[in-house]
Amino acid sequence: MQLASSSAGDLASRRCSPRWARMELQESAVAASRMSASPQVRYQPRSPAVMAEVERLLAGRTRDIRLRGELGRLFQERSWSRTAKIIRAWMIWVTLLDVLTLGLNAILLPKAVALSMLPPACLLPPAALATAFIWRKPRGVWLQRVSLLTGLFLILLSVALVGVSAGGEFYERHLNIMLFVAITAIIIFAIPLAWTMTVASFALGLYLIFQLQNPGLERGSAVAGTLFFASGIIATVVARRTITILAQKTFLLELRDMRRVAELADANARLERLAKTDPLTGIANRRWMMETLNRLWSSGAERRPGTAMLMCDIDDFKSLNDRLGHAEGDRCLVKVAGIIQSSVRRNRDHVARYGGEEFLVVLPGANEEAAVATAERIRASVEAASLPNPASRVAPYVTLSIGVAAQAPGEEIVAPEKLQNQADAALYLAKQAGRNRVVLYQPDLPTV
Repeated sequence: MQLASSSAGDLASRRCSPRWARMELQESAVAASRMSASPQVRYQPRSPAVMAEVERLLAGRTRDIRLRGELGRLFQERSWSRTAKIIRAWMIWVTLLDVLTLGLNAILLPKAVALSMLPPACLLPPAALATAFIWRKPRGVWLQRVSLLTGLFLILLSVALVGVSAGGEFYERHLNIMLFVAITAIIIFAIPLAWTMTVASFALGLYLIFQLQNPGLERGSAVAGTLFFASGIIATVVARRTITILAQKTFLLELRDMRRVAELADANARLERLAKTDPLTGIANRRWMMETLNRLWSSGAERRPGTAMLMCDIDDFKSLNDRLGHAEGDRCLVKVAGIIQSSVRRNRDHVARYGGEEFLVVLPGANEEAAVATAERIRASVEAASLPNPASRVAPYVTLSIGVAAQAPGEEIVAPEKLQNQADAALYLAKQAGRNRVVLYQPDLPTV
């Protein structure tokens, strides 16, 4: 007998938890879906080690921020789209300006000068457009680096060679234009520091080489001019680095804020679940059942062919508490809750502890016959579990009385409160008739 009780209780416990776990998962999914509305949520790291690194970097000095490993990858993923758009736009504008300049030169300059500028100028458009094409979508880091640096080198070389080919006043003017082009790229391209320094080296190296070959300029003047422009480019690189660090700090703050929002949402979801869960049995409580009834009725569930309620009450539960103690009474409630939960349709029906030793079961889409069959299955399962209740007036084990109320197809819509009162009235009659039985509400019975 005791073995049968233990087996039934264990089965009930195993069958009781999955449905409630599914409700928790659904509520968590709702909270997650709200958060996922933000496009930045997918960049939120899950690793505690990464978040610990975020806190460490934010606790230190801003200028010491360095993103490595997973954080660096996340930052690149987040900023790639914007950086790629800027690079593509810059490349296209440089191409348009180059073509426009060639056209104006052909109109305004002597034919010989304009023709001398044409070959080196034709180097720029394909280099810029090829770079823009490669940066249309994410590719390997090495390909992005090689394409960008190669493209920028060819662009800078093209601008410099235009002046060198034309000679005269155009020589130094185009070298200065080349430096200006490099500075704009350094400032607006949010690329790694090593890439930025490579671009700066390209510009200064080309400037120095061509100035040393400038027939109208002494070597000392060429070196002095290069050093002068180097100071400006170095300052530009430092400014770019500062902008990058501030962007990385903003990214770290966003990650920390998203984590805190996620923790707060999770805590709120847990509190919400606790507010809807009976702490003893682990199934839904009365509040959750009332919300479920309102949701079902407001969604038109009462218009389906048949809806039923079962009001279940443990017979002589107070006597069990008095004789065996509250610990055994609590154990009885947990076992009975599990048995009821395991006896209904897990994907459709709803079970809640309604108060004390009472349980309310809602059977959407069930007619009288199905509702009575379910109630009888619950009653028989509780009886078969043979949970001890030596003080019961019915039997030496726990029994259950159940009142059933069902809305038949075609009847006038019954409010959930009225259907519940009908189930209560049927439960009262079950108690009066000797307990441990199922009574179906009939229209001629008075409500309680």
